[in-house]
Amino acid sequence: MRKSRLSRHKQNKLIKLFVAGVTARTASKLVNVNKNTAAYYFHRLHLLIYPTSLHLEMFEGEIEVDESYFGGARKGKRGRDAAGKIAVFGFLKRNGKVYTVVVPNAQSATLLPIIREKVRPDSIVYTDTYRSYEVLDVSEFSHFRINHSTHFAENHNHINGIENFWNQAKRYLRKFNGISNAHFELYLKECEWRFNHNEIKSQISFLKQLIKGSLV
Repeated sequence: MRKSRLSRHKQNKLIKLFVAGVTARTASKLVNVNKNTAAYYFHRLHLLIYPTSLHLEMFEGEIEVDESYFGGARKGKRGRDAAGKIAVFGFLKRNGKVYTVVVPNAQSATLLPIIREKVRPDSIVYTDTYRSYEVLDVSEFSHFRINHSTHFAENHNHINGIENFWNQAKRYLRKFNGISNAHFELYLKECEWRFNHNEIKSQISFLKQLIKGSLV
């Protein structure tokens, strides 16, 4: 980023527009740069954000766990087992941060190792009643399930936080009118980053620091 031919003024404007959620095409017009230049700059921001994800951080306490599905054809079956969609598994610590990972499927054999890798034993894990989570009943975690066919919350028993994140992420990604599978995870991690650093000023400062320390 430091070697960019763009002036520091234009780089700062692009950073602010990126944080504001403006598409690269629109940003190129506002900053008066080529659309490919703006798209490349935004892509480099994605690449800088990605390694900052909570890959090594363990979750503990009250943890909401859920899977969701992104992309795919508009018509036909939606949700679990819908064709052409990308499965994403996520954790949310109550009053804390979120972590997401793309998974090949939502089977117990896939999800349980991820939970054990990311969540400390004896934590309280909240899920819905999807059969893949039944294995948590005989695990090292305290497991509570909410039956969405009857209600969305029973006092502390709910997964409203992680579901709110899914809704935010899908609403944000919709503006890009389709994201290639090759770049989807970069955009997903951007949504995660926005949720975990939700103050605009801190997002701008964070990106400027990443750029300052980058060798690209």
